[in-house]
Formats: sequence, structure tokens, C-alpha cells
Amino acid sequence: MEIDLLKVPKALRQVVFWIHPEGRVIGSIFLRKHSAYHAGGETPSEALNHPEPFIAFKREAPPELRFYNRKSIIRVEYEGKDDQAVTTLKPLPCQMYMMDGSFIKGCIHEPLHPNKARLLDYLNNSEDSFINIQVDKNTILVNKSYINYVYIDNLEDGDEI
Repeated sequence: MEIDLLKVPKALRQVVFWIHPEGRVIGSIFLRKHSAYHAGGETPSEALNHPEPFIAFKREAPPELRFYNRKSIIRVEYEGKDDQAVTTLKPLPCQMYMMDGSFIKGCIHEPLHPNKARLLDYLNNSEDSFINIQVDKNTILVNKSYINYVYIDNLEDGDEI
């Protein structure tokens, strides 16, 4: 009974981790049912950007509980968008070339500060290790330390980067 009082209510969210050097791992992460930043549950982005070095991961095959070092996670993929995803006035389309040789083409849909709404400002934000990229109708959380470079399509004169 007393132990139940110490439990933090959490929900499982199915994701795919790309781990260095292990590769693709399918399972679920544990999300708090109440976010510290907004109404509703915690998003995968919030969970990955916690300052603690490890995150709990429930693997499906073989069934086991692992604790992954966040710095070894290259990217996290999952279906759909976060419940708290916002529609921005100007999505930031980009292409990312990763250190593991992969290529990601998508769009950033984040509520950026008006004075720091450029892609470079978003990439250089030191508060978050993982950035949120929308690819079709899915989400990829990319560990910034594994990005080799970012390429912008259709850059026109006068565009702020």
C-alpha cells in the first residue's frame, strides 16, 4: 500500500529507438500522465529532453526493461503527432544528414519565439537535446549531437535562416 503512494502515474507510448551502435529497437517509453508544461499528458519530446542521463524503455522482443543513456539515442520515431503539437505560421522545411548515414526530410512545427524564429536559432537552442521533425504524418525526435548538417530547400533572397 505505501509503495503505491510513491508511484508516478505513467502511460506507455510505442516508439522506435535508433541507438548507437545497437541500431533499431522497438518498444515503449513511459510518459507521465500530467505534463509539467501544459494541460494533458507528457509528450515523447518532453520525456527525451529531461536532464537525467537515462530513460526507461520497455522492449517488446525479447520482453525486457532497459535503461538507455539519452546520449546514445540517435533518433526516436513514432506514429502521429504529439497531442500538444501546434500549428505554426511558417513551418520550417529542412533536410538533415545524420552521422549514421541516414537522411531525414521533414518540417519543424514549433512555437518559436518571435525574435528567435530562425532555423539556426532552433538548432542552437541549448535547452533541448532532441528536436522535433514532422515527416508526413509521423514524428521523429532527432538528437542534435548526431546531426552532421542541415540543408534548407528553396532558400530565397531575404529569407532568414
